[in-house]
Amino acid sequence: MTIRYPDSCLIQFAKAPLQGQVKTRMQSALGENGCLKLHRSLVEHQFSLHHQSGISDFELWCSADHPFFDQLVEKTRVPVYVQQGEDLGQRMHNVFIDRFRQYSYVILIGSDCPFLDSDYVIDALNRLKQGIPAVFGPATDGGYVLIGLSRVNASLFEGVLWGTDQVMEQTRDRLKALDWQWEELRPLSDIDRPEDLELLFCDEKLRVLLE
Repeated sequence: MTIRYPDSCLIQFAKAPLQGQVKTRMQSALGENGCLKLHRSLVEHQFSLHHQSGISDFELWCSADHPFFDQLVEKTRVPVYVQQGEDLGQRMHNVFIDRFRQYSYVILIGSDCPFLDSDYVIDALNRLKQGIPAVFGPATDGGYVLIGLSRVNASLFEGVLWGTDQVMEQTRDRLKALDWQWEELRPLSDIDRPEDLELLFCDEKLRVLLE
């Protein structure tokens, strides 16, 4: 497969599918088993969207080893790695440090936003290639669904209240302190809360994730 941006890498972060530890805010609506099933479906959906896109090299970075990930990448050439760090910020920072040894541009996405497609990734990469050092895809809940960088600084990830509605705003403060230019793509929704299920139900293509 010909890679459109060989100097770039797209990384998908994914939590190991452990019952009672994923989609916990959904338990009142789905129960533990339903939360586990939805998490697996979202990870699989994001993986299938991007691993054959040919936009850039693609890697899967997981919170822990799990047979689910081995099955997911079976019959593909997608490498799987385990994230290193005490919190999400450290894990992201470490991945950027590692990948910048090989690539000029690195984009990291989560697994909770099924609306994040190839066009969205291409938009982010094009902005990075125009000289913007940081590009973000804001989440409608106050976090972000994508971060793309051409350089990295640990302060972007330190002291951020991960999992709260303050993540993107705190990140903007850190970007200003670094005197970095950045751009933001259109906001997208993660599927994290019971009210987010309506977004899947109303989308004919994504409704299958609820089955």
